[in-house]
Order: sequence, then structure tokens, then C-alpha cells
Amino acid sequence: MMEQIKEYLEMYPLLNIWLPPMITVAIGILAGWVFKSFIHSRVKKLTSKTQWKYDDIIFTAISTRIVLWFFLVVLYIAAGDLEIYAPYNEYVAKIAITLMMLSVTMASSTMTIDLLNEWSASKGSRFPSTAIFSNLARITIIAIGLMIILQSFGISIAPILTALGVGGLAVSLALKDTLSDFFAGLHILLSQKVRIGDFVQLESGEMGYISNITWRNTTMVERANNVISIPNNKLSQSITKNFDLKDTSYSIKIPVGVAYDSDLEQVERVTMEVAQSVIDDLDEANKDYDPIVRFQVFDDSSINFTVYMRAGRYGDHHPMIHEFIKHLHKRFDEEGIEIPFPMRTVVQKSSSE
Repeated sequence: MMEQIKEYLEMYPLLNIWLPPMITVAIGILAGWVFKSFIHSRVKKLTSKTQWKYDDIIFTAISTRIVLWFFLVVLYIAAGDLEIYAPYNEYVAKIAITLMMLSVTMASSTMTIDLLNEWSASKGSRFPSTAIFSNLARITIIAIGLMIILQSFGISIAPILTALGVGGLAVSLALKDTLSDFFAGLHILLSQKVRIGDFVQLESGEMGYISNITWRNTTMVERANNVISIPNNKLSQSITKNFDLKDTSYSIKIPVGVAYDSDLEQVERVTMEVAQSVIDDLDEANKDYDPIVRFQVFDDSSINFTVYMRAGRYGDHHPMIHEFIKHLHKRFDEEGIEIPFPMRTVVQKSSSE
């Protein structure tokens, strides 16, 4: 059998040249298919069972490229065996290794950003999820990958870095305002002056939720669904009120007045019962805080007090105030507690002629 194969190969010399590389490529593709069909599914089941999310991120970034990597590796090996076709076989080998490096670079970029996002979420920090941070990380990894590829081809990257340094100086002068916004955006992210999802009030009076921080602008969405774009440099220098930076809950103060002949012990008890029922019934209420009633002022026609409650966050206080006023007015009417209104006596004097 072996002698017949040797005779057949001697009759067709091209087949003798191409057969080993073809067998190498076929073995590589078969190995990739076997890995994808059997090992891949088993590893996926193992990672899905663990509570550690980082292994899922790494597996997802690599799994879609496994077959391509198998093919590029065996193509590189097979091209090296075709010595009589030099230098074309060398070109094929270089293309294969270049595509391999590019694919590894893109996988590393995706994996790094996802890992940073997951780490940030576990620490309670949200700045890596913004466009400016993700794009900066992606550009840095891709630039490192390209430099490695150039170095593998024997191209010195030192002159390139020197040219980029000189050119970068000219570009920085031409794009001064843009770079100012870029570094201001980084300052906002790292200092966490505002974060994605925070409800913020600007010095100029605008209020809304921070939806994204890009390399030039910060996007804020008002409760009326209007979008405001703020240059990062101006936001960095602006005085802002962040309702969510320390505690997302929002304090509610509701002023109430009762008549002077009211039983204040009864007023306090009824008001506390109404406030507690509102907190228990509404999902918008922060249930970790108990309501507080504080008498404060002997006014002209009433004894005034303030009811304190907490909403889940800014904006949730509107339905709470709405329900509290309705329920309190009804209970005061049932309990015979009067909510007075100002009355004035007007004395009119007429002059005698």
C-alpha cells in the first residue's frame, strides 16, 4: 500500500508538494471543530455554574474566535512547508500571523473592557461604563497590538513614536479646546463628581439624569425627557448639586398647620399613622426611614409643624406628597382636627363731613 502511494506521488510531483500542507490545514480545521463541538460546550457549562462572573467574560471573548485561531495557526505552519514557493509562502505566513495578532488584540480589548465594567459594578463605581473610558481603553490596547505587529515585521517603532510625539504637539495646539474637554471628562470620571445615572442640578438651574460622558460632552436627560449636552470643561468647573452621590434617597419636608385649640398629642399620633401608611403602601418610599413630626412655629392663625419622610430618590417624592395630603386631609376631617386658614378683620372708618 505504501509503495503504491509513493509511486502515485512520484507521478504527480505537485501533489507531493501540496499534500503535506493540505493535510496540516485539514488536521487544524478538524481539531478546531472537535474543540468547538465537545470541549467548548463542556467548558461553557462549567463557567455558567460558577458564581464568579469573570470566567464567563473571558470565555465569551475567546470562544467566538477559537476556530479562526486554529485555522490561522495551521495556515502559518503549512505555509512554512512550501519552501519552493518562496517568498510567496512567507507572505502567506506573515498574513496569517498578522491576522492572528489582530484577532488576539480585538479579543483582549473586548475582554479587558468587560472585565473593567464587571469590576466597577462590583465596587459600586460606574465610570468604566462610560463611552470615554471604554474608548480610551480600547484605543490603548489596539495601539499596543499594532506596535507588536510592526515589531514582529522588523519595523522599528522608535521613529514612529518620535514622529507621533512631534505631530502630537502640533495637533494639541490645534485641538486645544477639544483636548481640554477630553481631560476634563477624565477628571470628572476619576473624581466621580458625577456618575452615570446620578440626578444632578447644575449651577445654571438645569436638572436631570447623567446618561453618558463622552470625550467631548456630558449628556443629561431632564425628567421631561429633554436632552442637554454640556461641554466637559464647563461641567468640571461648574458648581453642581448631586442628589445621588452619597445617598440616593431624597428627604421630603411637608409643612402643615392646625388650629390653636387642637390636641397636639392627637395631631402628632394621627399624622404619624398617615405618614407610616403612605410609606408602607408606596414603592417610591424609602422604607428604611421612619417618618418624623416636629412642631415648629406659633403662626398667626395656626400651630405649624413639618412632616419628614424619605423617597427612594429624587422624583419619587411627588406621588408621596400627593397621597399624604389626601390621606391626612381625610383623617383630620374624621378626627375633628381643624386645618385653619388665615382670617383678617377689616375695620373701615368713614370720615364725617
